[in-house]
Amino acid sequence: MKKHPALLAIVPLVALLAACGAGAKDDGKTSVIASFYPYAFIAQQVGGSFVNVQNLTAPGAEPHDLELKPKQVAAVQEADLVIYQNHFQAAVDSAVDQAGRTKKDTVDVARLITLDAASGEEGEHHDAEDGHDHDEDTDPHVWLDPQNMRVITNAVEVQLSKVDPAHAVEYRANADRLLAKLDKLGIQFKEGLAACRTRTIVTSHAAFHYLAAQFNLTQVPIAGIDPSNEPSPSQLADITKLVRKDGITTVFTEELVSPAIADTIARETGAKTATLDPIEGLSDDTKDENYVTLMEKNLATLQKANSCK
Repeated sequence: MKKHPALLAIVPLVALLAACGAGAKDDGKTSVIASFYPYAFIAQQVGGSFVNVQNLTAPGAEPHDLELKPKQVAAVQEADLVIYQNHFQAAVDSAVDQAGRTKKDTVDVARLITLDAASGEEGEHHDAEDGHDHDEDTDPHVWLDPQNMRVITNAVEVQLSKVDPAHAVEYRANADRLLAKLDKLGIQFKEGLAACRTRTIVTSHAAFHYLAAQFNLTQVPIAGIDPSNEPSPSQLADITKLVRKDGITTVFTEELVSPAIADTIARETGAKTATLDPIEGLSDDTKDENYVTLMEKNLATLQKANSCK
């Protein structure tokens, strides 16, 4: 990967901060860096009291747009374990590359999960284990499928046990508890979405492909993978026509994305809006929630919007 001049320039500062303990294991706990909320959640659930987890993406911030402070770059260098997803957050990719981290002390989710085409419906599937360099044509939102979260949970447990073998038994027990929660969540979704009047969901941006594919829904996104990319007038007209034709009652908005366009479609079609959370991060409104409870709220929202029995 190409080195960024700005990162190269702060290497001396990174070293200084590292010497001051950024990401250091100075409290006896294993230091874990997670690039954004879903992976921080897994790290904390699996690591429990034996880890210190730092989430690089602040609550309320859009993870797609993350920029790292020098102290965070230093933490990526010094952490015992880093959990991230290559080609999702460019700043994190650069920091990991600059740090020279290896598979022994890094979990790259893009190597664990088969990433689907960003179109969300069709496209070539790539084998995540073949070293394929995933790009902007693939959909990164893998965490919205509980089955994918199971894969990531197991990988985090394995790596934590390697960097901190003294607590391997505890990590395995914690991972098993989280896996049970994820299994239950998957059953709730499968049963709760088994019989619905409509199986189409109109979403603020293309974040829900993996959830839709797992539970037999069809996602129609207003924006693309990057929520800041607004649809063209013709795309907007097509979505509006679809909402009217299929009698879709709800247009879904998100916590961290402006609802303006979704609100416009809803007004023009007589539909309502409701929040479907892509769980990219917590906000002031969801600070007391966690991945599992937010997914359960998403399920209830989908059931109501799609008239599921």
